[in-house]
Amino acid sequence: MMPEKKNKPGETVTRRKFLKTAAIASAAVAISGCGAMISREEFLQKHFKTLTKPELDQVIRRLEAEYYKKFGKKFTVSAKGPMAGTEFGYALDISRCIGCRRCVYGCVEENNLSRDPQVHWIQVLEMEEDKGVDFMHSDLYYNHEEAPADERFYLPVACQQCKNPPCVKTCPVKATWQEPDGIVVVDYNWCIGCRCCMAACPYGARHFNWGEPKVPAEDLNTDAHYLGNRPRYKSAVEKCTFCIQRVREGRYPKCVEVCPVGARKFGNLLDPDSEIRYILRNKRVLVLKEDLNTQPKFFYFFAT
Repeated sequence: MMPEKKNKPGETVTRRKFLKTAAIASAAVAISGCGAMISREEFLQKHFKTLTKPELDQVIRRLEAEYYKKFGKKFTVSAKGPMAGTEFGYALDISRCIGCRRCVYGCVEENNLSRDPQVHWIQVLEMEEDKGVDFMHSDLYYNHEEAPADERFYLPVACQQCKNPPCVKTCPVKATWQEPDGIVVVDYNWCIGCRCCMAACPYGARHFNWGEPKVPAEDLNTDAHYLGNRPRYKSAVEKCTFCIQRVREGRYPKCVEVCPVGARKFGNLLDPDSEIRYILRNKRVLVLKEDLNTQPKFFYFFAT
């Protein structure tokens, strides 16, 4: 065994300590090759679900300080948990949607989505009325002078917040899970960028950051949630979270607020008097790819 070597007054470095520090540094450098350079504290950070309250508070303070240093803006990062007796559900009126894409860009602004390369959590598909819901012949890149176009209807698709989510089952490091209020979330610090969840999602609702997400500083939304719209990393996977930073404060998701025709509905599935429960009882409702038994909590319906 090597003798202890004096490093600084009052401090000794054993071989074991040296090798441990070197291993951590090497791993951090390897990870930084796939994404942005991370600090030792970030690398050693525990999984979100295992953090104690003091540890979580310390992480939040560190993130807020890092964001201020990087963007020159004061962030408020929340880690507020789910409300008791709540399971969120979403409903979208296909007969009302006009394909204006305001939901898409409202989501981009609210959730700090990358502008270059572009990332959209909501994708609006244009379909032909005489073919019905037909993904094979849908058009994501329609570009009309006016919307809606004649003999067309529109089907926006985002994370379906499945009750039986295949993405969660396939993650090898448990970086994604379903919260008690039904929201499927991602711990960006824990994500290793393997994209297994993307392959497992039958709705194409997860998005990979090939580069560091770019958001103009003046456009940043500084009201953030740890599991939602805080700045992400290169090589991290992200997805819709029903605007977790808003709904856990008793507000609607941004896409619901900006829809000009009121096609989007949101509420508590456990509340029998909620609007979404009324829709499920009284309207013609469908879910996408029902045969896969993913049990989406995103419902499509026809009001007329």
